[in-house]
This record gives sequence, structure tokens and C-alpha cells, in this order.
Amino acid sequence: MNEIKIISFDVEGTLVTTDFSYAIWFEAIPKRYSAKHNIPFEQAKEEVIKEYEKIGDQRAEWYDIKYWFQKLDLGNYETAMEEHHNKVEYYPEVIDILSSLRQKYTLTVASGSPREFLHHLLRDIRPYFYRIFSSISDYKQTKTSDFYQKMCQELEAPPHQVLHVGDNWQFDFVAAKEMGIQAIHLDRKKENNRPGSLTDLAQLRSLLPPSH
Repeated sequence: MNEIKIISFDVEGTLVTTDFSYAIWFEAIPKRYSAKHNIPFEQAKEEVIKEYEKIGDQRAEWYDIKYWFQKLDLGNYETAMEEHHNKVEYYPEVIDILSSLRQKYTLTVASGSPREFLHHLLRDIRPYFYRIFSSISDYKQTKTSDFYQKMCQELEAPPHQVLHVGDNWQFDFVAAKEMGIQAIHLDRKKENNRPGSLTDLAQLRSLLPPSH
């Protein structure tokens, strides 16, 4: 960890709860679909979820809010997102750890969320970050080793000087490690019990060299 100069963070499930995204995908979209087709909300929700499942979370369209509003003909996605902005909630330790780490490291975001979501999710913490990378919006892909390679190239940083922290084992840990980036898995719900996983971001302090 002594060579680390840049720390990148996933967003949803890492810095921010999933409440906002859940509200968009499983409340706002079904509500508009229900009104458009004049069917009960629960029926609309079932039909919308079936549409999601046809795409699957390995494809970029799964995460693309513009794609879904166009496909389902639901009108203006920006209005829906603004209506639910109050659902954005940061984990308790986030502000403190970002304030501390930025004194020594360059902080970036490496997210699989589209920029339309990141605009809301990062609105109150954007100043902490030097760069924001969205695999979906910037490269039309999920977070693969290729995405992390492109991120390092844009940062003009060798992978061994980058540490990535995130809650998805495949996208945040395995893919980053494949690229040679140092990676830490965040397991907030203590579901996986993998050695070395953190349960909150405050634990990062014990892994990084002490500040002088």
C-alpha cells in the first residue's frame, strides 16, 4: 500500500445507499408505466421487471436510464430523478473518510452507474473527487479489466499506484485485480465473509500507511 497515490471508489453500496436507484427502477418507472397502460402498480412493476430481466445486468443497457425511458416510452427521465433526489443517502462514515483521505491521496470515482445517476448521487460530495469515471456512460461497458485500464491511462497512473474500493466482488475486486490495480472488497452486510473484506470505509485507515 506504500505506493498508492490514487484511491478510486465505487458509488452505490460503497459511498451511497441504493435507496435512490431502487426508487427510480422499482417505483418511478413502474408508476409511469402503470399510468401509461392504465394497469395496477403491482402489475406494472412485474411487467417492468420482466423487461429488465430480458436484458440482464451484464449488458450496458441494464444501467442506462435513457434507454429504459425511451424503450418504455415514459417521457422525461430527468423529472423522475429530480422527484426522488431526497432518497440519496450517504453512509455515516463517508464524509469523514473522504475528508481525511484527500489530504494525502488523489480521490476518483470508478462507477458502473450512468452519469445521469451520478449527477444526483454525488451532488453533495463531488468536490472531493479529481475525476469521475462511469463505465456505462464513458465506455458503454460494465466494469471490466479493460475499463480499469482505460481509467489508469486517462489518469496517467500505473495500476500499482491505484487502489480501488467497492462492494461488488466481480466488478470492483476481481476486474480491478486483473488489471493490476490494488483492490479492496467492501462487504457492508457481512454476507460473504471473504478474508480481507471491509465492513465500512473507516477501516481503510488501518490498511493505509499512516500520514506524517
